[in-house]
Amino acid sequence: MRFALSEEQSDLVATVRTLIAKRAASMDLRAALATPEGYDTSLWQTLTEQIGVSALAVPEAHGGVGCTYLEAHLVLEELGAGLAPSPFVGTLLATQILASADTPAAHELLERIAGGAAAALAANAAGSDLTDRSVRSETDPSATSPTASTQTWPMVIDGPGAEILLLVENDRLYAVDPAAAEITPAPALDPTMRLATLALAQAPDTAGDPIGTVDPAYVTTVGATMMTALQAGAAREALERTVAYLKERHQFGRPLGSFQALKHRCADLLVQVETARTMSWAAAWELTQETPDVRLIQAAKTWCSDAFSQVAAEMVQLHGGVAITWEHDAHLYFKRAHATAQLWKDVHAR
Repeated sequence: MRFALSEEQSDLVATVRTLIAKRAASMDLRAALATPEGYDTSLWQTLTEQIGVSALAVPEAHGGVGCTYLEAHLVLEELGAGLAPSPFVGTLLATQILASADTPAAHELLERIAGGAAAALAANAAGSDLTDRSVRSETDPSATSPTASTQTWPMVIDGPGAEILLLVENDRLYAVDPAAAEITPAPALDPTMRLATLALAQAPDTAGDPIGTVDPAYVTTVGATMMTALQAGAAREALERTVAYLKERHQFGRPLGSFQALKHRCADLLVQVETARTMSWAAAWELTQETPDVRLIQAAKTWCSDAFSQVAAEMVQLHGGVAITWEHDAHLYFKRAHATAQLWKDVHAR
């Protein structure tokens, strides 16, 4: 493969990066998190309506742009760099799973996503077995039904506010009406990621519409690949901010960046960041193939997790005391590093 972006891909990256920077100037990250939606709705609207990010990986036959997953991966990397909260993670995951189902029902949902509808997939993102769920029985006061079983799926990324809600049950994929499910926002280590718990009072085959079949291991493969984009982008941005700070901060009459020991530490981090980016792109390219090499994707997820964790830790150390203040973004990158390291960490062959 060619590890370089085409002119069109470079333009896409530059456009998204510029848009995120402009929106950050009018609504910063903390203000976006404080909104009822938990993200900048104006940014998401511009991304979907003017740039068409939600339609990138949707085939033209279903109202999309007709690009590959790789272009959507590049957008995800830029969103990860700015820690910009948006429904794109859940929407892109749903897009890939619907595309793999390849049924008329899936095509209808893909058209809605291409039109800007936010989506989420109910799955256990902490591991490879995405059908794990808890089932609890509750006493029903009615005489005809003494008990009722409620099934719960944790870790639904971008579940709050999702217009399209997908559910994986064994190897079956269902579309559930969000209004028919109990979606409860869940606290997360990383406040920039929107998680929810999904509870259904009925079995999925009763509460939802069948969409098709899906390999749960493939869901994990897609999720792991997406996490590498968030990690590679955030690691790059964290290092750039750290280097900029070392150039500005003076100690003993000299910029901190002029000290050889700190130069060596930053050089080591640059190797980690550039390697993470290369491996993330390789994983994204694999995902576009008919039979992805899951070993490469597993290696990319492991490397990107370790690299981002190291960069985030050094970001805190090299910024000194200011990095441990709530107002500084260093702790957000640190939390993002540890949160994404735990999501979809086990990739198995299909």
